Amino acid sequence: MDFFNALTGTELLDKTEAYLPEHRERLYRPTVTLPMLMMQALNEDGSCQKAVNDRAARRVAEGLSANSVRTGAYCKARQRLPVEMAMSLTRETGQLLSARAQAGWRWRGRTVKLGDGSGISMPDTPENEACYPQPSSQAEGVGVPLARIVAVICLSTGAVIDAAMGPCSGKGTSELGLLRSTSAAFSAGDVMLADAFYCNYFLSATLWAAGIEVLFEQNGARITDCHRGQRLGKHDHLVH
Repeated sequence: MDFFNALTGTELLDKTEAYLPEHRERLYRPTVTLPMLMMQALNEDGSCQKAVNDRAARRVAEGLSANSVRTGAYCKARQRLPVEMAMSLTRETGQLLSARAQAGWRWRGRTVKLGDGSGISMPDTPENEACYPQPSSQAEGVGVPLARIVAVICLSTGAVIDAAMGPCSGKGTSELGLLRSTSAAFSAGDVMLADAFYCNYFLSATLWAAGIEVLFEQNGARITDCHRGQRLGKHDHLVH
């Protein structure tokens, strides 16, 4: 119910309603189904049965009529949730949390944002195969569809400010390509922190031009001649 109250509260109600699909006022309307799905993902028992049982128990506790604990209606309601609704509300809540970070949580008054990526596997269905083909490294007929996801995270609060998902192979589907689609998550004065994969000139120059500082581990494939430049101290070297 905390998730439901947040989504229908004064700060998010307009955004939530803007992305609601056409629906009837059923037992599992979108504003109920989405909080249930969020709780299901966080619960140690992530089954649909657990989610439906909890919802039924809550209704009885609130003096409402008991409903069926069969999972069919809830599973269909989950499939009707628009992906854009979940993504947009993720951005909205992340930005709200990041904006409320206390000054002491920031690094020298600067907002630090983490960039990182990962891969996720999905059920082997024709629909998933069409959008997220299997990588060429998998033998035909024995693999599963894989997707790549990249997120921008506020270091002060841990909130996901933006995220992008795409296939694991093909043009523009690398972590760097997906990160470029989340550029609106960064503002002038921010600091981006990421691992050595993101250490490249194109990304650095793009962010610098927007007034964003970067901090990356040196890519192992790049050789740095520490005989050049200015030595500032131990493990501290300035090179142009």
